[in-house]
Amino acid sequence: MLDKLQALKDRFEEVGQLIIQPDSMTDMSKYAKLTKEYKDLEKVVDAYDEYKLILENLDSAKEILEKEKDQDFREMAKLELEDLRKRKSELEEGLKQLLIPKDPNDSKDCILEIRGGAGGDEAAIFAGDLFRMYERFCELKGWKLTVLDLTFGSAGGYKEIIATVSGADVYGMLKYESGVHRVQRVPATESQGRVHTSAASVAVLPEMDEVEVHLDMNDIRKDTYCSSGPGGQSVNTTYSAVRLTHNPTGLVVTCQDEKSQIKNFEKALKVLRSRLYEIELAKHNESVGAQRKSMVGSGDRSDKIRTYNYPQSRVTDHRINKTVYNLPDVMDGNIEEFISSLRLAENLEKMKTSGLED
Repeated sequence: MLDKLQALKDRFEEVGQLIIQPDSMTDMSKYAKLTKEYKDLEKVVDAYDEYKLILENLDSAKEILEKEKDQDFREMAKLELEDLRKRKSELEEGLKQLLIPKDPNDSKDCILEIRGGAGGDEAAIFAGDLFRMYERFCELKGWKLTVLDLTFGSAGGYKEIIATVSGADVYGMLKYESGVHRVQRVPATESQGRVHTSAASVAVLPEMDEVEVHLDMNDIRKDTYCSSGPGGQSVNTTYSAVRLTHNPTGLVVTCQDEKSQIKNFEKALKVLRSRLYEIELAKHNESVGAQRKSMVGSGDRSDKIRTYNYPQSRVTDHRINKTVYNLPDVMDGNIEEFISSLRLAENLEKMKTSGLED
């Protein structure tokens, strides 16, 4: 661990010099990346410096106990030694956490996509329930959620709803929600009271900017049309809604939440960039093999990740075998307990693969 920490300190000092170079000052993209790296490394270096000081003080305290004859000095050294060992243990645990490989996208805003799956009308209704769950969670976290596009289900809920979520550490928390969510309950349309199983898929994509994902506008076909649904006088009168088709992949993105065609176009581009990034990430994950797929935060939208059982008021996350019996609270947005457990499980797995675990 000490070798890794020293290497990071060397890099910290190198980045500090790179930031003040003329070519970095004139290239804002490069300057922003270096500044972020410097800030991230600073936390590690500060903890590492304190850790080295603790080690030096431990050696001094041990030396006093070995050589000092005065009983008062020896008692003081013993007390100091006890405090230093406690602080050393705390710092070691903190440094291990800091050394866990970080997902560079964790601090980004995200695109949230929910689609009704198997189960017909009930699946669309459940997709609506999931959206309200995330909407409530965003309110609790102080995040901003903006709907970009939606298609209503014939009996309620949504066949599909797409939104952006912005705030602190948004993707880093919501990424664990990607996958298939399953519901077991008696549908409102069921006359005989039988429990049905339906599903909805959730995809959480980091919001990518132009620098990170380059789009060739020659590959994109843009169509405009009248917005539908609530939205004021401009609905069905102006061609403000935008549909983008990415010809090389066949991806289609629509956005109609703004009255301005330009704003809808910009938002649709964000979604398109994120989806293209997801495709490239999936290719990369496949190339690196099973290691990435084994992680709880892999975000594979085909994996069944959670079951919501209404008759038993039970919610089970299958990735970590965690079950709670407070379904109403969960559906009211209280999902942080699951997210914290998933984050802990992933960090423990990363510590194993990084050789940081004792």
